[in-house]
Amino acid sequence: MNQEKLETISSELGELLKLKDYSFTCAESCTGGWVGHALNSIPGSSEWFGSSFVTYSYEAKTQILGVSLEDLDNFGAVSEEIVEQMVSGALHKSGANVGVAISGIAGPAGGTDTKPVGTVCFAWKMDGQDVITFPQSISLGKGMRSDIPRLKEL
Repeated sequence: MNQEKLETISSELGELLKLKDYSFTCAESCTGGWVGHALNSIPGSSEWFGSSFVTYSYEAKTQILGVSLEDLDNFGAVSEEIVEQMVSGALHKSGANVGVAISGIAGPAGGTDTKPVGTVCFAWKMDGQDVITFPQSISLGKGMRSDIPRLKEL
């Protein structure tokens, strides 16, 4: 997905949120604030984009978003269980109606056989709805860490 397409999708999301009088928040780890930046760059985003949480460390995830340290130890930060807690925590802290969470392995080290570099987990939640989570594996060749923030383009 190119930058123009991303901006179009972000604008369309913003229009839908504005139409419903909803606000949006995101909880990011491996993307380091790029999702929030992309949404904030849309003219008029102040009408629907309320906050963004960049929680890279376990400590930030637990203290800011209320993620369970036990679950972090059991499942790892890059797991559906953790992004579900991240998005729920972001919604609770921000008071937003809609949110997304992203956590991944940026590399070039840190990957495993079951979670190689480029593995990313996403969660999406709306008020009154169940959390939708999904893992995504992205081939980054030798694990170019600088490419990870652009995972927002997925």
